[in-house]
Amino acid sequence: MADVVKYGDKIHLQNGADDWKGGYLDTNGGANDGNKYGVSTASSPTRAVGTGTWEITSATGKAVGAEVLTGDVVYLRNLFGGDGGYLDTCGGAPAPNKYEVSTSHGKDRATGTGRWRVFAASSSPDDARVRVGDVVHLLNGFNDWNGGFLDTCHAGPAEGLYGVSTSLYLNRGNGTGQWKFSKA
Repeated sequence: MADVVKYGDKIHLQNGADDWKGGYLDTNGGANDGNKYGVSTASSPTRAVGTGTWEITSATGKAVGAEVLTGDVVYLRNLFGGDGGYLDTCGGAPAPNKYEVSTSHGKDRATGTGRWRVFAASSSPDDARVRVGDVVHLLNGFNDWNGGFLDTCHAGPAEGLYGVSTSLYLNRGNGTGQWKFSKA
């Protein structure tokens, strides 16, 4: 049985685009609108020290070491430079996506922008626990959970594979809205 993801774990997030060739969620360059860093995917979870490593924490007060369950609300804190900021939605994204994604200085730049609800597509066994290697979708909490699903779309910046934004759709196309956790 694969490892269950727990609060406090350091993780990498791999994107499912093009048969899992969408890269790893990564901080890369400066952000717009006063946020901390831009977010894209990179070909490796270790493009630079900490840029592809995220700490998963509870947005509802679950303790460090508690298991992450499908439907849980989490914060994802990037570990670049010891504090790369929290995964956040900020500003409109080019069509067909909804909001840009970057990191913010705090957990919620505005109500819900840094909160992500984890939905596992399935797990084995079927016990609601999210495991390493499970396919998950991440819904942003902005505007009463209308922030869109984490998605790859368009070319990324220098050293990046794809841009990251949110989509109206669970899986906009060819795995772009699918992610897998692995332990860092």
